[in-house]
Amino acid sequence: MAETKNQTDGFIHLLQPNTLLPSQHFAALRRRAEQEPERRLVVALLQDAVECFQKHLFARDRKKRQLFRDAEEWICSTDRTWPFSFENVCEVLQLDPDYLRQGLLAWKAAQLAQRSSAEHSPSAPLPSSQAGPRCPRKAAHG
Repeated sequence: MAETKNQTDGFIHLLQPNTLLPSQHFAALRRRAEQEPERRLVVALLQDAVECFQKHLFARDRKKRQLFRDAEEWICSTDRTWPFSFENVCEVLQLDPDYLRQGLLAWKAAQLAQRSSAEHSPSAPLPSSQAGPRCPRKAAHG
């Protein structure tokens, strides 16, 4: 029986999700793209957007806050009409755009929750865990 438990424990790590830092992921994409200038451009575009999204989430400076909003809007868009849309960039890189989008939004929700709990201030409710994180709705422009 102890032997069965040890065998089970040995396989549990196979069922755990892999944690990959953005820098590790983009380094792997860059290695594959060394011979392809167009692919390098697409990798750089995605990397810049993810870095702006993560780096400027809590920015107070107007320009940096705009960088965050632009990155978030690009990531949340499902429009495929523009060649460099998030959806098309992910397709070129053979990434699932919905999976990447949900991962980034989950990261954002976790950062907001962590900051909210650290400040001990009331915060807006986070999206239901059943529905998963969502992109913010665009305000109507008049």
